[in-house]
Amino acid sequence: METKPVVIVKDLVKKFGDFTAVNQISFEVKQGKIFGFLGPNGSGKTTTIRMMLGILKPTSGAIEILGQAIDGMNQDLRTRIGYMSQRFSLYNDLTVLQNLEFYGASYGLENSILKGRINRALELAGLVGKKSTPTKDLSGGWRQRLALSVAIIHNPELIFLDEPTAGVDPISRRAFWDLLYDLVEQGVTIFVTTHYMDEAEHCHQLGFIQEGNIIALGSPDEIKQKTFANDVIQITPNDPGKTIQVIHELQKEGKVSIAGVELYGAQVHVYAKNSQKVGKIIKSEMKRQNIQIRHVSLIKPTLEDVFIANVRLANEKKNAES
Repeated sequence: METKPVVIVKDLVKKFGDFTAVNQISFEVKQGKIFGFLGPNGSGKTTTIRMMLGILKPTSGAIEILGQAIDGMNQDLRTRIGYMSQRFSLYNDLTVLQNLEFYGASYGLENSILKGRINRALELAGLVGKKSTPTKDLSGGWRQRLALSVAIIHNPELIFLDEPTAGVDPISRRAFWDLLYDLVEQGVTIFVTTHYMDEAEHCHQLGFIQEGNIIALGSPDEIKQKTFANDVIQITPNDPGKTIQVIHELQKEGKVSIAGVELYGAQVHVYAKNSQKVGKIIKSEMKRQNIQIRHVSLIKPTLEDVFIANVRLANEKKNAES
């Protein structure tokens, strides 16, 4: 069943002097969904969130949140949304419980309501056994859970999360996303910025932003189908750096036609349409140059593959226009 948008952003622009941080972007976020806003550091993610929260005034464009046009943050809307910043705005000298009590009171929750909300937040985040622990003694993963608990203490309809898993270990990241899915099942809408491509797979809708421009928009599968026309040849060599160098040489000599080659951990990903022919030529050249190939396979593109391809296309378009 199609849900209504709770966030509508139209032709949004933010300039700082001559620098354009956000360049005429438009998107919608549907109710009860996770919208992932992906891009490298400095791409415009945080600036966009700050405009959506009414903290920054747009240069031009329009924002509508939960049916209200944004022109600064009014008190009514403040009680309907939650926000978790990159820096986890917590008081280190207070305990877990005291932080929740303080933020609950700041939202105007009466004591009779606040106690129940705190218990619910503690249970959801698995913090019941840590409520008397000083916040400064919590690990990064537990601080992250507490920050989310603070952001939802007032039962918001919409939550903004700005790089919530930055600097957190993989196990804590996975547990955090389980918490987000629990909230979505309760009808909460989530807008999350991240530069972790594996997290993007957990989102219902995505927006890729690069240098202030949205370069792809849709569900993970839609973005892959619309913007990635190549196969991915995954190569596991003993020398990835040398392998990439050799493949570039094959491309320059016109021996292979590829859309790109990227280092992917200890592996190399080659993007090509005629993948079987390209794979054979590469394997043959690696053998000739005594580079050991442990494994070669054709795989489905990851979102990181797709993002890299979209960034490359955006850069090529920008260079062609300049």
